[in-house]
Amino acid sequence: MGKLTSWFNKRRPTNLSDSEQGGTNESLPPAHVPQARQLLSKMKIFPSSRMKSNQSTGGKPLYRRIWFWAGLGVGGGIAALLYGVSLIDQTLPDQAQLNAVLREQTLTIKAADGSILQQQGEATREQLKLEQIPDNLKKAFIASEDRRFKQHNGVDPQGIVRAGLNNLRSQGVVEGGSTITQQLARILFLKQEQTIWRKLKEVRLAQKMENELTKDQILERYLNLVYLGGGAYGVADASWVYFSKTPDQLSLAEMATIAGLAPAPSLYAPDKNPEAAKRRRDLVLLRMQEDKVITPEQRQAAVQEPLALKSSLPKRVQVESPYFTSYIQKELPKYVSPNVLKSGGLVVETTLNPTWQKVAEEAVAKTLRNQGRWENFKQGAMVAIDPRNGEIKAMVGGKDFGKNQFNRVTQAQRQPGSTFKGFVYATAIASGKSPYDSYEDAPFVVDGYEPKNYSEKFHGSMNIRDALTRSVNIIAVKVLIDVGFAPTIKLAHDMGIKSELKPTYSLALGSNEVNLLELTSAYGSFATQGLHTEPHGISRILNRQGKVIWSANFKSQRALDPDSTAIMTWMLRNVVEEGTGAAAQLGNRPVAGKTGTSDEARDLWFIGYIPQMVTGVWLGNDDNHPTDGSSGSAAYTWHEFMEKAAEGMPVEKFPKRPKLEGRKGTIKAQAIKPKQVLNRSISSDDDSEGESARNSNSEDSGSSTRRRSRRRYSQEEQQSSDYTPRRRRRDRSEESSSSNSSESSSSPRRRSRRVESDSSAPRRTRRESSPANSSGSSGSSGSSSPQPSWRDRLRPPQ
Repeated sequence: MGKLTSWFNKRRPTNLSDSEQGGTNESLPPAHVPQARQLLSKMKIFPSSRMKSNQSTGGKPLYRRIWFWAGLGVGGGIAALLYGVSLIDQTLPDQAQLNAVLREQTLTIKAADGSILQQQGEATREQLKLEQIPDNLKKAFIASEDRRFKQHNGVDPQGIVRAGLNNLRSQGVVEGGSTITQQLARILFLKQEQTIWRKLKEVRLAQKMENELTKDQILERYLNLVYLGGGAYGVADASWVYFSKTPDQLSLAEMATIAGLAPAPSLYAPDKNPEAAKRRRDLVLLRMQEDKVITPEQRQAAVQEPLALKSSLPKRVQVESPYFTSYIQKELPKYVSPNVLKSGGLVVETTLNPTWQKVAEEAVAKTLRNQGRWENFKQGAMVAIDPRNGEIKAMVGGKDFGKNQFNRVTQAQRQPGSTFKGFVYATAIASGKSPYDSYEDAPFVVDGYEPKNYSEKFHGSMNIRDALTRSVNIIAVKVLIDVGFAPTIKLAHDMGIKSELKPTYSLALGSNEVNLLELTSAYGSFATQGLHTEPHGISRILNRQGKVIWSANFKSQRALDPDSTAIMTWMLRNVVEEGTGAAAQLGNRPVAGKTGTSDEARDLWFIGYIPQMVTGVWLGNDDNHPTDGSSGSAAYTWHEFMEKAAEGMPVEKFPKRPKLEGRKGTIKAQAIKPKQVLNRSISSDDDSEGESARNSNSEDSGSSTRRRSRRRYSQEEQQSSDYTPRRRRRDRSEESSSSNSSESSSSPRRRSRRVESDSSAPRRTRRESSPANSSGSSGSSGSSSPQPSWRDRLRPPQ
């Protein structure tokens, strides 16, 4: 044994292979072979079992055997396949996204009732439930695109082989190998490039979708999303584009025509290639017969049917309420991230009421067509808001969106005129003042600023309520001085004004520019007993899977105490019932609101509300050119809209006015301490002093030098001896011609800021409003012919 061990140590290689372990380089005597094997086994260099195995197989190594390489190849292939699938899966959407029902890069904006206002991208106008799609139309697509749709699991090898053979026989592409599931995967998640990598991803996606969705869900999505040419996405759009029908109105031949478009819409479009479309239709009908979906008789009748087209533009290119939808698109970045917007596939549900929107558009168009023509204004805007939740229900941003996309509700910054007085008086009431507190309406100059009434008349002592009703400018400035700039500006901002407000005396007369949306929203705080809710047009945003990713949840904020709000509403109701807003009356329904006219009637306003809705109207010119109108035209436009919008709406009452005695203020006044105040009696006519004051306040009032030569459009002038039918229609001016003869007039040579009619007489009678009685012209005072009422005079000829 020792001899064997010594020999082995000398001859053993450092590394033995399988073949080398089967023998040695130098032969041993036969008698020592068993001993050598035993020694190797004990040393664990050559186990006895392996030696026996090799002996039984003749000593052939493993790597030389076929089954070894075959197994290695299969195992490596499986590993490579699993690795490749893993790489593909990393680039695919996750499982939650496989429920997508919309294409990427699309945007759909809907009204409150679900109707579509606008679509962008490759969007489907009408998405149908599977049960809404005719059975023969579904079967036509299956026969045309995927005959084994119900049997395969996303990929159909038989279909691929069959399509290849058919294409080979036809020497062209007559049939595709992609299943409906693969096509849906490509539509929703992939681009259209022709690459092997894209095809591999398509196959894998199809398999995943089959595991996630039912066959009916896959078919429904496909029939709603497949592009069928002519701008039509889905069978409902295609039915309209080619035949001006709904899917349930299509004949069998028309269904086969639409189903035949899927492989190549541009090639088989019936409006472009009618002969190719017929051949494709007939092929689809043949396959339907082969699949025993239709009878030979049905097929024959359909084949003989002529291709009768009735083309229409795709509904998806239509845009309803364009000013509103453009506003919605600008609002979207506030609520969703840029990445979400970029990927698209969003459905935006809005607050717009389509019925009210149509009424609003008609009201503005009617005013521009009638009053605008003879009152010299060319643009108008309107917005209606539910003040209880801030939802925008209607928005008209201008006359013609096609010519000018500028939205005068949200983008135009204009002087609000006397509509701003609502915030001044609200601050005064909230500070503890009574609506019956009196001020002197007389010539007045403060720190070089001299406010003047629109009519250049003065009324002597007048309480706050009447001053608001008649829109007296001088008293508004005096009230502002008593309550202060800071409290007034803060309240206006709390109620909804977002624009910058400067602390100047002309603030009381609306010299600071605002937009219609914020002004209307702020007045809505009066309608809700002092609560303000952010105005908004979006209620929900849904992603591609139909899941809500944002929902409106705006909380109301207290801006004004309920008692002060109730008092202000009581005062603003008087503006409509007996003052400048008379044209806005709605019969037995209570209305509150305020008119406004900026310098030279450049801006005509009315902001009015009922408990359920607040609506604002603006009329004017984009170039700021003066008009010949009055805010009565805006009030009339408001009436035209609200009269129809409020139909069927329950009549709600405003809160009762609280007791005035012992009431404590909720806002602390911060009275302004002017450096110089000049008060004159009503009979004073110190022209030189007044002219000096006016020259020193031109910047503070925000008026240009052109205002010194401004035209007067008061009712007094309208009812002068040269009264004409044209001027008679303008009798809606906020100024009254029935001012008492005892009221003195200031010198007509004085020029200063006069932005609102100030002396509207309450409850005018027909006799008072006649030209004869107003002007005193001879020959007319004795006329007994009936005069039209204010509403008849207000209504333009149809």
